[in-house]
Amino acid sequence: QVQLVESGGGLVQPGGSLRLSCVVSGFPLAYYATAWFRQAPGKERERVSCISNTGDRTYYYYADSVKGRFTISKDNAKNTVYLQMNSLKPEDKAVYYCAARPWKCMLVGADFGSWGQGTQVTVSS
Repeated sequence: QVQLVESGGGLVQPGGSLRLSCVVSGFPLAYYATAWFRQAPGKERERVSCISNTGDRTYYYYADSVKGRFTISKDNAKNTVYLQMNSLKPEDKAVYYCAARPWKCMLVGADFGSWGQGTQVTVSS
């Protein structure tokens, strides 16, 4: 059974940091692309970042809005994907979702077949 479980969300002040974790089970993380999406109230779902492997190469993708502030990583041995979020801004407030699909990162959420339940990130003073 495929499962993705996010954690690490919470309330943080502007300029602060959070690290989200996504523990996956039921599929081999090494052969899957894993992404973080977010959705704020009244806004469309947005892919924040994605990580994938082909052979010995690792590919990283970031939305322009988070480049230089967010870092995606994964630990295949722990079946966990991370999203380190620094210099958080109020506009980063959203529910963050972990999603996975075989092999290749895609931009659209509909191309990801497995999703977590989401974790709330609130950036406010």
